Parts: sequence; structure tokens; C-alpha cells
Amino acid sequence: MVRVIGIDPGTKSFDLCGLDDEKIILDVSISTKDINKDPALISNIILETEVDLVVGPSGFGIPVTNIKDIGERELFLMSLIKKDDKKSLLGLRASIKQMQNNKLPVFFIPGVIHLPTVPSYRKLNRIDMGTADKLCCAALGIRDQASRYNIGYNETSFILLEMGFGYTAAIAVQNGKIVDGIGGSTGNIGFLSLGGMDSELAYLLGGFNKELVFKGGVEKLTGSPENLMQNKDALNAYLESAIKDVLQLTASVDTRGILISGRISRVEGIFDEMKRRIDFAKVRKLEGFGTKTVKEAAQGAAIIANGLAGGSYSQLIETMQIRKARGTSLDHILLPEIEIIRKDYNI
Repeated sequence: MVRVIGIDPGTKSFDLCGLDDEKIILDVSISTKDINKDPALISNIILETEVDLVVGPSGFGIPVTNIKDIGERELFLMSLIKKDDKKSLLGLRASIKQMQNNKLPVFFIPGVIHLPTVPSYRKLNRIDMGTADKLCCAALGIRDQASRYNIGYNETSFILLEMGFGYTAAIAVQNGKIVDGIGGSTGNIGFLSLGGMDSELAYLLGGFNKELVFKGGVEKLTGSPENLMQNKDALNAYLESAIKDVLQLTASVDTRGILISGRISRVEGIFDEMKRRIDFAKVRKLEGFGTKTVKEAAQGAAIIANGLAGGSYSQLIETMQIRKARGTSLDHILLPEIEIIRKDYNI
């Protein structure tokens, strides 16, 4: 048996899920603001838990990489925050530095676009097909469906709809492999984020900083998730957009059903209303380990950590081909202007 931790760097909080094989040994959520104030928080928890391997906060993802090999290039690829941008990476950067100094067994993992199971033609002009935490949710979904139907990992097929506080994303799984994905910054409107931006709007705005990617969602109409059910325009825009993301992926996958996860899906009434509106497939909530605090992505990260450490989920990550992830999220852009960024960051 192996002891592991999976970390989900959410918009509001960092969730840490610890597993000793199937036993939960850590179920902790820390405010992102607190981590920015005290970057040693994550390192201290890892040291106290005494684990064999940790899946760290990987953002947009990189091929499986030991923390000792993380430098400026890798930090940029995980954050996609340019040097001159206003959005700060200081808290995460300091946390990673702390983990490096303590020589902790931390590994960073890919996003959807890095996987060889996603056909290259689906990657054209895409960066965000699902960040590393969405890949983790998909891993939990594969475990969930295989367990529920008593089938092999390579027999699972579904579309995962992740209704996060910041973004809405959708991932397509066929035969236990991720084959397509719509990331939170490329799909339709989310709670905080406007989703994929109209190119004409991007032109009119001119240059903009990273903060804009976190704005323009239905939160502007409701103020809080709890008010979503009371605002007709916000509710219709949010749910219909999520369904459009799912429908788009039906072109890529034959699905056994739709799994729903994420903070917003737990707001009273939201899941039931979504289930009522989807009449083309069976819908259910993504089940995990029964944690009281941490969300699905942290549980999925713990599963991947277990597999990377040679534990009972080794076959799951082999099926997903996570170790075979290659390249960067900028490899498939057809615009020549991207070369400036590649040169700046030695990509």
C-alpha cells in the first residue's frame, strides 16, 4: 500500500486529499488567500502526513515532471501568466519553492491537450481543452463508472461536466481514455468566467491581462451561487451553456451517460434542474470516496498519485496513458504570432 496526496488548486481554495490505498487520511481545504499569505502551509501538511508521492497543483499541465525539474519554463507552462501581467503567481511560486527546498516527493501532471489519446486534429488552435484538475476529475469518473457497473477501466465511456466556481468544463472519455475536452476558457459561460471570448470582442478590448479570464460570468447577475436559481437570465444562460458544451462533445464520443461534478452543482436545485433539462442521456453526480470537505478534483489527483507511486490505481493511469503525455499546450497553435511567446519562454 502507498500513502499519497492529491492537490486541487481551485479558484477559492486548495483542496488536499490523502489516501492510504482506499482509506482517506487527509481531507483538508485551505483558502487560496491563506496560501498566498503563508506559502509553507502546503509543505507542512505534506511533511506531517508522511506520504510517498504528491500530485501538485499543475494548472494547465505539463508532462509528468518531478518537482526538482521545475523551473521558470515549467512555471509559465502551468500558469500561462506572462512576466508583465498584473495577475500574481507569487503564492503558488513560493509554495512550489518551499516544496522544492524540503525535497518533497511532488510530481506535476498533464492537462487534456498533452495526452496522446486526444487526436491531434482536435488540438488545432487550442490551449485549454481541460486543465490538470479536470483530468483528475475524469480519472475519478473512470473509477466511479468502472466500480458502479463492475467493468474494466477500458470499458468506461462518459462525458464529465465539471461545474466549478470559476469555470465550466466538459471532458469526453471513451474506453477509459480522454479523447476530447472543452476547457473553462474555451467553452460557454461559467459562473465567474465568460468562457470562450468572441474574437470581435477580443479585438475591441485590445490587449488585456489575465484577470479578464476570470470575469464576465453569470456571477455578475447573481452575486453568489446561492442566488443562481432565483435569476432566470443567469440560470438559463449558465445551464444552457453547460448543455451546449456537453452536446458538442457528443460528436466525439459514444457515451454511457453524463457525470456532473463541481462546486456549483452542489448549490440547492442546480443538479435537479440540469438533470431535468438533459433528456438525451442518463445524468448522475460523480461519486468519490465520501470525503466531507475536498472536491472531486483533489480525489482524482490522489488516485493519479497512487497510480504514479505504483499503487492499486496503476492500471487506471496506464489506461489513461498519463505517463505518455508529451509536448506543451502551445504546440498546436497555427498563428505565427505564437512564436514570440515560444521564444520568450524557451518553448
